[in-house]
Amino acid sequence: MSRLAKRPIPAGKATITVDGGTLTVKGAKETLSRRVHPVVSITVGAEGVQVAPKDSSRLARALTGTFAAHVKNMVAGVTTPYVKRLILEGVGYRVEARGKELVLTVGFSHPVALAIPEMVAAKVEKNVIVLESADKDALGQFAANIRRVKPPEPYLGKGIRYEGEVIRRKQGKKAA
Repeated sequence: MSRLAKRPIPAGKATITVDGGTLTVKGAKETLSRRVHPVVSITVGAEGVQVAPKDSSRLARALTGTFAAHVKNMVAGVTTPYVKRLILEGVGYRVEARGKELVLTVGFSHPVALAIPEMVAAKVEKNVIVLESADKDALGQFAANIRRVKPPEPYLGKGIRYEGEVIRRKQGKKAA
């Protein structure tokens, strides 16, 4: 069993309920819900949330740690939202937010439009995309989808990268 799941997870300022196989975490601004796998039991006590396997199968032991991490991320997300920043590097690379979609101009013959998920708020500041959400999974997946449009290349470093990401550069051709 996971070491993370052995100790109760503190709820902090969040309200946690488990009802009919659905875990709901409610904070000051956001409410997150997730279906709980049948082999995992989640109980809410005075000291926090306890995640335990219902049987001794390998799947139950594996999912115990997974759901403990999900609960911890949900509690942290409803108290303070997660933030990811993506940086566009390259001559002529632009991004703009049009309604509920991001439009990327990154060197293709056409602009690329990506629909912004409901749980994610996106702001554009010059060539920096700031994503904010209480749901860590949705935020990370949307950031990965944006980065997948034009990943940074190793010779000039052009593309979309995370803030703080180090791009390993290659030397290129040498002039004789």
